[in-house]
Amino acid sequence: MLMDMGDLPGQARPAGTTADAGSCRLTRRTVLRAGGGLLAGAVLPSSGLVARAAAAGVRRPDSLPDPTRPAGEPTASLPFDHLVVVMMENHSFDNYFGMLARRGQPGADGFSFDASGRPVNANPVKGGYIRAQRAPSLCQPGGPSQSWSGTHREVNGGRMDGFASIAPTSMLYWDEEDLPFYYSLARTFTLANRWFCSAPCQTYPNRRFLLAGTAFGLISTDTSSIGENPPNGTIFDRLDAHSISWRDYFTDVPATGVIESIVTRHPANHLPVARFYADCAAGTLPAVSFVDSDIGAAGVVGGNVLGAGPFTSGPGDEISTQSGSEEGPGNITLGETFVKSVVSAVLASPAWPRTLLVYLYDEHGGYYDHVPPPAAIAPDNIAPRLGPHDPPGGYDVYGPRVPAVVVSAYARPHAVTNVVHDHTSILATIEAKWNLPALTYRDANAATMADFLDPRLPSFPEPPNLAAAKDLRQSEAGCSTAAPPQSVLPSPPRGVPGASGASGAPGANAERGAGAARHLVVRFYGRRHRLHGLLVQIYTTRGILTDLTVELRRGGRLVARGHVAHVTSARHRLVLDHALGRGLEAGRYTLLVSHAGHTVLRRRVKVG
Repeated sequence: MLMDMGDLPGQARPAGTTADAGSCRLTRRTVLRAGGGLLAGAVLPSSGLVARAAAAGVRRPDSLPDPTRPAGEPTASLPFDHLVVVMMENHSFDNYFGMLARRGQPGADGFSFDASGRPVNANPVKGGYIRAQRAPSLCQPGGPSQSWSGTHREVNGGRMDGFASIAPTSMLYWDEEDLPFYYSLARTFTLANRWFCSAPCQTYPNRRFLLAGTAFGLISTDTSSIGENPPNGTIFDRLDAHSISWRDYFTDVPATGVIESIVTRHPANHLPVARFYADCAAGTLPAVSFVDSDIGAAGVVGGNVLGAGPFTSGPGDEISTQSGSEEGPGNITLGETFVKSVVSAVLASPAWPRTLLVYLYDEHGGYYDHVPPPAAIAPDNIAPRLGPHDPPGGYDVYGPRVPAVVVSAYARPHAVTNVVHDHTSILATIEAKWNLPALTYRDANAATMADFLDPRLPSFPEPPNLAAAKDLRQSEAGCSTAAPPQSVLPSPPRGVPGASGASGAPGANAERGAGAARHLVVRFYGRRHRLHGLLVQIYTTRGILTDLTVELRRGGRLVARGHVAHVTSARHRLVLDHALGRGLEAGRYTLLVSHAGHTVLRRRVKVG
């Protein structure tokens, strides 16, 4: 049968239940309040990889990106020797970069605008609509939800119209005046228009994807879960197995602690962030670095935590003990100041010509975004542990978009990429660079960050000048976590994304159903595609389509069938089961795509 790639590992199996985190807001600080350190928990038993692994011809876990070269051998095709990951917390693409198309990067897929340049994106609430509105303060009001249940309500089957009904403050955004360094960074280097968080839920499961390629059952920031271990290990196990250097430089608590064993098994790899600045200056960064902002731990438990000092913007420069991760209700200038210090250290390093830094966010924080998350390949057969009131679903769909910028001497200047990425693209890039075995189906088949780069010649042989971060004292002076007034309009502006539908195409008005079907693009690859299976690529150039059925027929006989929950401009892939693919005779077939019982596309295709 034709399979959604998210279904490849087989029928998901429940791994227990847990309460939805929406009823009790948990943050990384909660870990510290619970005991001032890491909590031990039960180890999740390994499920074993499914018997029909690689059934659809995609790369499977433990396979090498390049079987022709030895594992652990770096490739020159990716022009870096040091990879630095800076993951901040809880902001969507539109929340930070919705205005970027009007601020010097016209390729950014942010808000739609009226004639005066104001965002017209809106969400229904209280019998009317609330438009996207600039936040009056750099401190964040409460309300937005990134829980499993909340995110599913916000996405609403791809309509992206459930944000304001959960929290009107989810429609707030910040502009270049608020985030001058981030806007400068996004204009100078390569910006991702389609970087989605790995799962439609909170911090811990998304950071598990970053570290292990799977959330292995978790849907919430559940502090009792940190003792669980991924069934196929973490990226650090792969690096260690091939003697590739790595470090996690942390400010107060290592973010790798969402999987406790990473910290306990590798204490020598976890160093205070001051060491990062020293290693940058000396040109002695390891191959892979994770650099963690503070979370205000010193202000919670007092003094040093795990050897870390208070939040600093650089070596020896004490700023504050409040959270600099950008999680609400913190002042986002603290996070921007931290990222500025990390990027500046990389730019000033003698290793700059051979360093790649990726700046991004773990999840959307409940803030509005207009692009529906596309379907994803499920990492394994471990189902989310859902509570009785959680909406059904799996790890076969991404969460909302987050900001992501790649900083490198070889980054394409003043550019955007529309390739679909998620956090496992970082794993895929590490694995591709050093030819390491994949951890799960997700990272095995994720896009690398090669599309951000032009490996022929460095675009930035000398570090570029970037804007300063927002003045921290000015930001603190205007800090308020009070929710601002937000007007409820009686009807939405015409063609508003998130009000009467959602658009996955930059600058497009909302268009659904039969209208969007006119913009449907379907490509059939037969056996010639690199995934070695019968593959269909499907997307729209404008609008969104839901509940599509794809069939392959010959002589009136149904050969294969697949289903796509929703299709946007993000390119979605369906792959024919590999075993069936081998049994198909070469020749001509008919490919049918139907929506709501009506055929919207009929095409003759060739197999073999």
